[in-house]
Amino acid sequence: MAERKSRKAVRVVIIYGLLVVVPVLLSLVVLTGGTGDGATTPNAGAVAAHPLAQLLLAIAVVVAACKAAGALVRRLGQPPVIGEIAAGIVLGPSVFGAVWPEGANALIPSEILPQLNVLAQVGVVLFVFLTGLELNTKLLRGRGHLSVVVSHVSIAVPFVLGVGLAVAAYTKFAPDGSGFLAFALFMGVSMSVTALPVLVRILKDTGMFRSEVGVVALTCAVVDDVTAWCLLALVVALITASSLAGVLLTIGLATAFTAFLFLAVKPLMAKFIARTEPSALRRLAPLALVGVMLCAMATEWIGVHAMFGAFIFGLVMPRGNAVESWLHDNTGGLTTSLMLPLFFAYSGLRTDMGLLAADATLWLWCGAILLMAVLGKLGGAALAARSVGETWSRSLQIGSLMNCRGLTELIVLNVGLDLGVLSPTMFTMLVLMALVSTTMTAPLTMWFARRDRTPPRVGEERPVAAAT
Repeated sequence: MAERKSRKAVRVVIIYGLLVVVPVLLSLVVLTGGTGDGATTPNAGAVAAHPLAQLLLAIAVVVAACKAAGALVRRLGQPPVIGEIAAGIVLGPSVFGAVWPEGANALIPSEILPQLNVLAQVGVVLFVFLTGLELNTKLLRGRGHLSVVVSHVSIAVPFVLGVGLAVAAYTKFAPDGSGFLAFALFMGVSMSVTALPVLVRILKDTGMFRSEVGVVALTCAVVDDVTAWCLLALVVALITASSLAGVLLTIGLATAFTAFLFLAVKPLMAKFIARTEPSALRRLAPLALVGVMLCAMATEWIGVHAMFGAFIFGLVMPRGNAVESWLHDNTGGLTTSLMLPLFFAYSGLRTDMGLLAADATLWLWCGAILLMAVLGKLGGAALAARSVGETWSRSLQIGSLMNCRGLTELIVLNVGLDLGVLSPTMFTMLVLMALVSTTMTAPLTMWFARRDRTPPRVGEERPVAAAT
């Protein structure tokens, strides 16, 4: 059996090399080959003559690189998102652009970056909507005190540490024109994030999804996710509004919009779905995507970012029906397989490790940011869980799981960079913090689980590693 799997893996690698790597290399040769007259660059001519072909090539390269890297890190016991984020960084100026600038510009030329960004933003909107749709708020029943305390402590403590770091880093890293308030708020938010979708993947991969620790961590992450998105919307409103009256107006409109969705739209959708046949619902299900885009457009217009509207619409969507099933079957795969890798690539193209190589002290700043992020998130969550009655072993497992940042952190950081609040150097350091803290999650959690001597409760599933 093992030999058969090994032979199958070898065949997959050979086929992948022949059908993906070789075509990409041949495309590189054509795109970077000289024209002989020296008047124009081949890449500029190719983009001008065949913009759609160049865009499609870039998409193919990005998706192939992200999926190959995701499969590789999964064999190492990490969630695929780690490899996909790393692939985005490799494709950018940090690695590929530094080693072979001409090849990097041929594969992903600067002329098509705006198009990639638009596709990536649509992918993020759909991803955030699906995150809201997948949130199981029933987990909060009977665990309200624990989830609220742990999740809010795991936001408040790293937020304070992030603001403290901002005091020391503002004069060195804040972009020109960025006020201290905006810089400090984004530093605090970037330290406070937990990536719920990545956390779910880690819990399933480690066999902890139905364990008590897993349920507690997932419950806390639900509260954390809702709080974090609301906090991000508030911060964006404070930054984009030009006056106190503008801030209050933005917050008021966002509150009214949220109340309208929960008090009016949600019950109307529930009644409509309850009275409609499942076959008819599946035909009407694509209209839900229209709702996603309209809600995202509304909050973008209000000034709290499109993602907030998509997330709230996901929360108010009725569950357990043909519409939800259709959205998962037809939207989830396209979003995670095609559109999110474009977001990783776009983020990677904005992450330049060369900015850190110019000054050795910047790596000390990286270490300080990572230390504060881990202490605030892991330490804060663990202390909070211990204070409400969990054992130290379980508290540290919960803290390790809450320390997972992943894709959600990248979304927050890109918002900060787009608004001109974070400099490229600080953006790069925070991306590295997100990557390292997410990579730490599974190994640390399993290490603490192996030292958990607490007898399992009735009906509780324990991870295999913890039982051995």
